[in-house]
Amino acid sequence: MNTSTCLAVLCLLAAPLGSALAQDSKVQISGFLDLGMYRDFSGTAQLGTIQRSHVTFSGEEGLGGGLKTTFRLSHRLELDSGQSEGSGQKPFWHGESTVGLKGGWGHVRMGRALSALWAHDWKFDPWGHMNRVASSAWYQWFYYVPTDRVSNNGAPEFGRTSNGIFYDSPTLGGFTLHLSGSPERTQGPGGGKPYAASLEYAQGPLAGMLAFDRNGSGDRASFVAAKYRWGDTTLMTSYDDSRRAQNQGRSRVMSVGATHKLDAQTTLKTGVGRQKLNDDTNLFYSLGADYALSKRTILYANLGHQRPEQKGSKTSFGVGMSHAF
Repeated sequence: MNTSTCLAVLCLLAAPLGSALAQDSKVQISGFLDLGMYRDFSGTAQLGTIQRSHVTFSGEEGLGGGLKTTFRLSHRLELDSGQSEGSGQKPFWHGESTVGLKGGWGHVRMGRALSALWAHDWKFDPWGHMNRVASSAWYQWFYYVPTDRVSNNGAPEFGRTSNGIFYDSPTLGGFTLHLSGSPERTQGPGGGKPYAASLEYAQGPLAGMLAFDRNGSGDRASFVAAKYRWGDTTLMTSYDDSRRAQNQGRSRVMSVGATHKLDAQTTLKTGVGRQKLNDDTNLFYSLGADYALSKRTILYANLGHQRPEQKGSKTSFGVGMSHAF
């Protein structure tokens, strides 16, 4: 058999193998784009991102025996200007940059991602912990506990752990365990290793979460939340206790919220947050409405009202549009 014939046979054998591998792997481009007009709590009129805009590349490949490799790269941006979120303070792949393995035993990732607390707490806020007008969670939750005080070029990072290892267990009887941490010590005060854990329950109309997060500086956050769906109405409540290391500050937040679907297109939202910040009490009230033009495109209006104990009350309101793809 000459060389040309051997190459032809190899190509014929490789073709179905390549096709099978292609069928067992996938790459997706997804994202969430948001832009609106609003007046912030300082009274300044703005056109910009009210929620969060991001573009994500993700994928997985089957390795056989139920094992898969995964990756995820997520970039956060300001849609009004096209710039990266944070004006250069935050890394380009701010949202997530991980590679991992997934099987019947769960999913392990390595890289940069939301901690076990921050990756799931949003389910217990009517605005998904992602609205700078109406989300009390945005302003009050985990007040003293950034995941890293200095990781964004010296600025705090609220949410994500760099140089991390992340584990999500299979769901058993409605319970799912999430763990995160880093083998590296945090730069700056404390110099420890961060870690977090959360236990979720979701079955039928009831959901709940219990979580703990400690950053490398020694700040600690505890979080408990519950949610119940009754027909078209969902009620939710949560409690957060965050403490800065060496008794340098404490914040306790009690939140309640609700969403109600008027029809297939319209959803109403409301929430109240009460924060005990050291010796002061701060209140946050919010209202909102979403109108779905499609499954992916939503028009919305939001109102937020802050009432700090030591300062005058402040109000923010805005309207916007979001598109998921």
